[in-house]
Order: sequence, then C-alpha cells, then structure tokens
Amino acid sequence: MPTTIELATAADCAAVIECVHAAYVGYVADIGRRPAPMDANYADLIPQGVVYVLRQAVDHHLSGVIVLHVEDDGLFVENVAVEPGQQHQGYGRQLMAFAEQRARFLGLPEIRLYTHERMFANIAFYTRLGYDEVERRVEDGFARVFMRKRLS
Repeated sequence: MPTTIELATAADCAAVIECVHAAYVGYVADIGRRPAPMDANYADLIPQGVVYVLRQAVDHHLSGVIVLHVEDDGLFVENVAVEPGQQHQGYGRQLMAFAEQRARFLGLPEIRLYTHERMFANIAFYTRLGYDEVERRVEDGFARVFMRKRLS
C-alpha cells in the first residue's frame, strides 16, 4: 500500500503516542519495565521537528513513527515504531531507509541507534539492514545494545 513520510504536527500527537504505545507494550514483560519510547514527551518532541510519521496515502492513517536527532557526526534514531497490525509489511524498512536518506542529505557519515538487549527481533532487524553492534551497556537502567551503520 502506498505511503508517505512527513514531519509530525501537533495534530498528530495523540496518534503518535498511541502508535508508540501499541508497538512497545508487548516488550514490558520481557524487559521488566516500560521501554523508554513509551515515556517520551511527544508534545515536546514534535515541535522540535524530530518526529516523522508514516501515513497510508489513501486514508492518511498513521501507521508508523520515527524520531531522528541530528548530531555532529551522525544521525541518531531515537525510536522506530510501527502499529502492530501494520508490522511485517515493510514499513519499518521504509522508515529506516528514510533515516538513511536524511543522513545522506545532511552529509552525515553514519546512523546510530540502540535497542534493548532483550529485543532480539529488533537486533536481528537492524543487523539485516547493515547495522553493526558497537557495544552493550546499562544506561538509564536499560540494558542497551548500541549499533551503527556507516554510510558510503
């Protein structure tokens, strides 16, 4: 199904929160607490121009979210979320490809992200996309796997 990716607006805030919650709530039991993206303040992040939404082209339904932060030496992917009913349709790949396009457009040499060490499917997904594990460490009480992809 055709989609678009665009900056989120204040009108998207509730749908962004709902999408992120739905995408991450299944991990609460696995990691023993709410994943950090569930508690991010999207009302603050959206006006900063760092939240992008993936919409269905036909009905404009919000199916995915990505939060991107430009850093001095790379693009940091803070969060990628796809509604559970929309998963396994390539939307996560589309969002990550969008992140790569943004990084290249901005002349940044790499993309960085982290995920929880118990989010095995996420680690495998990012590995398939060409990300390498850089390190594992506990940060803010989360056992995180830090990954990066160098762009050519």
